[in-house]
Amino acid sequence: MHRTADAGLARQIRLPQAVALYVGSVLGSGVLLIPGYAADAAGPSSVLVWLLMSLLALPMALTLGILSARHPDAGGVSAFVRKVFGPAAGAVAGWLFLASVPIGATVAALAAASYVQVAAGLSHGGAVAIAALILGGAVVNNYLGAGFLGRSQVAISGAIVVVLAAAVAVAAPHVEAANFTPFAPRGVVGMGQAAALMFWCFIGWEAVTHLAEEFTDPRRDTIRAILVAALVVGIAYTAVGLVTVGTGSYGPGVSSGALAAMVSRFLGPWAGLAIAIMAVFICLGTINAYVGAASRLAFALAREGAAPAFLATLHPTRRTPHRALLAVGGAAGLVLLLQAGGGVGLDFLLSLPNATFIGTYVMGSLAAVRLLRGDRWMQALAWISLVMSCVLYAFLGWAALYTPLVGGAVWLYVRRRAGR
Repeated sequence: MHRTADAGLARQIRLPQAVALYVGSVLGSGVLLIPGYAADAAGPSSVLVWLLMSLLALPMALTLGILSARHPDAGGVSAFVRKVFGPAAGAVAGWLFLASVPIGATVAALAAASYVQVAAGLSHGGAVAIAALILGGAVVNNYLGAGFLGRSQVAISGAIVVVLAAAVAVAAPHVEAANFTPFAPRGVVGMGQAAALMFWCFIGWEAVTHLAEEFTDPRRDTIRAILVAALVVGIAYTAVGLVTVGTGSYGPGVSSGALAAMVSRFLGPWAGLAIAIMAVFICLGTINAYVGAASRLAFALAREGAAPAFLATLHPTRRTPHRALLAVGGAAGLVLLLQAGGGVGLDFLLSLPNATFIGTYVMGSLAAVRLLRGDRWMQALAWISLVMSCVLYAFLGWAALYTPLVGGAVWLYVRRRAGR
């Protein structure tokens, strides 16, 4: 096992584990929730939007990957922003991500739990318990170390790809050309709204930046892993979007579980159990990556003085940020209790991390434009990522207010501490 020079985070993640981490972090709960919602927004043209988003997400992924390869740091995007715009801006970028993860992880866990609830006939309390177990499992996986996390992600990501491929194969013979007309019933506006929804499906590249410090060879493996993962993710999402529209598996009462409705329609009620198992794998893979990323980020922010100092402690033998892991897991637990008590709806929760994630990409792309100066092609990728992030932000609606609220509060806090 390799370690960093200061006996910090252990370097245990090799290329296969890196690919699995990227696939698991990007190909997540969105595939359960978004294909139906996107079809509602844009109709059959949502298939075209899936393809375009798969292509447009690549510059964003590569921009962050290039920065991770050149500047591997547990702070991820926060560290890049800090290098360019200073400690206060870096803290804002970091806390935007931290404000996203407990909510986003809870949404993913509840999405998986809802599928299990239907398949097994559980009560609402049973579904909440399943979500808690999924969140707890992600904390334990990360506690056991980056090497264990990487190996478990290989198994989880492989299972996700196999089951999704099987679902698409089952539905494909039932695709009908009539379901593709009219092609764009709501025009460009509908396609833009679908793209903003789909952003939830293509976030995740930024999560693995926080694990780059634990890659055995970040300069060699980061870009390779991103390219392989981007191909897998793009094909998977576009294929699911295509069969969702082609089989007409969306609309009132169906869109929130389009994948389950589609498979159950062609295989019968027993398919619900298979979909429930798939949902757990999909969401656990995403939550694994995000809980790991958030804990490393909290550790890095504490190391830089932008978060409580007790979070900057590593486990003496496993070299994992165990206190930060408990903090992230505890925050997710509080969000779960709030949602379980009827305080907030799942659609409301989903909109908040979407806003802060896009804000993180905006700040990371701004930093990349400066850090990649002198490399024309790399800087062009950064500009594409920046423009795309800003355009998508314009389609967020009221949720766009969440990002400046979180960012402003962090900025004031950091500036106040600096003035002491």
